[in-house]
Amino acid sequence: MRFVLAGASGFLGQALRARLTGEGHDVTQLVRRPPQGEDQAQWDPNRGQVDAEVFSGAGAVVNLAGATIGRVPWTSSYRQTIRTSRLGTTSTLARALADLPDPPVFVSASATGYYGKDRGDLLLDEDSPAGDGFLAELCRDWEGATEPAERAGVRVVHLRTSPVFDRSGGAFKLMERQFRFGAGGRLGSGRQYLPMIALDDWLSAVQFLVDRADARGPYNLTIPEPATNAEFTKVLGAALRRPTLLPVPAVALRTALGEFSAEMLGSVRLAPRRLLDAGFTFAAPDVTALVDSALHRR
Repeated sequence: MRFVLAGASGFLGQALRARLTGEGHDVTQLVRRPPQGEDQAQWDPNRGQVDAEVFSGAGAVVNLAGATIGRVPWTSSYRQTIRTSRLGTTSTLARALADLPDPPVFVSASATGYYGKDRGDLLLDEDSPAGDGFLAELCRDWEGATEPAERAGVRVVHLRTSPVFDRSGGAFKLMERQFRFGAGGRLGSGRQYLPMIALDDWLSAVQFLVDRADARGPYNLTIPEPATNAEFTKVLGAALRRPTLLPVPAVALRTALGEFSAEMLGSVRLAPRRLLDAGFTFAAPDVTALVDSALHRR
């Protein structure tokens, strides 16, 4: 299959491109600078411009573009950057695909931030209402930006992605380093549920949803057996044979991270119901298997 990929330079984009090309698929990367090879095509999402020819013969368009949310503090200007980097790219692609006579499937990133900062112990799935806060509002608007494509009959899939764990990058790479130095510990009380997924499962889920002709709408990409921050901390510490005796007080997180601390201390107990109902099988369904996959994936 031929894929068109936006956001190919990020942690997930690089991993997806490597997986797809390793399996013999063709991947065209959308880039904002002049192309440096036949596998790249230039676009300008800030101006809403993309050449429709780039989608010719494509079976799937995967949109992972967006500024990192890991940068702190979230100033008002950076919050705007986070929003525009997602909504602009998504709406540009949605409008372009809506004009095609035979459009490919549109797989567009979203996040489990859709459900808000703190939902306690309530088990949530894709039918649960959106939560409150900056990320929840962002995710609602992010998914809404695909509307032109959906109105035109394009098959649209929303990836409500939880933190993706792998030692090659992302948040887990930083966590592993901290734990190896003996500075790992729970965040706050540790009782908060933390959505998470292994990189291999995330990659497989994306391909699974592309291949299923009846897959459309939102899908939670998270392990089917939710775990708390304290459980994750215990498992990672044991896997690395390091102590986890240094909890990070909630007040310290709030001082260091500001608004972003609410995302670390809040509890979201989430289930990937629609993926499971569709027949997807997780290689790492629980926190123990997830940590093992993140540490030893090849």
